[in-house]
Amino acid sequence: MAKITYIEHNGTEHVVDVANGLTVMEGARDNNIPGIEADCGGACACSTCHVYVDEAWVAKLPAKEAMEEDMLDFAYEPDEVKSRLTCQLKVSDALDGLVVRMPEKQI
Repeated sequence: MAKITYIEHNGTEHVVDVANGLTVMEGARDNNIPGIEADCGGACACSTCHVYVDEAWVAKLPAKEAMEEDMLDFAYEPDEVKSRLTCQLKVSDALDGLVVRMPEKQI
């Protein structure tokens, strides 16, 4: 299990425990975290679970695959380094302490 901090665009923080094997997106959905819409349900077919990963975590995460890179082109104000789709981040003990920030909106 990993403790993940989700920070809304307005600065409101939500710190939740997310079970290993789920995605960061599922952790937000299951805990009613506002700011992650996940319209496609985690199929990497939209960009509505877009977040900015805290800089301290960027290098600790697996590299983006081509499909995620393509979908991030449709995200609201993507950042080349920090933007990730939470449906593509599988939770494990290695993600304990992860901090993600939501964009102003999802598109």
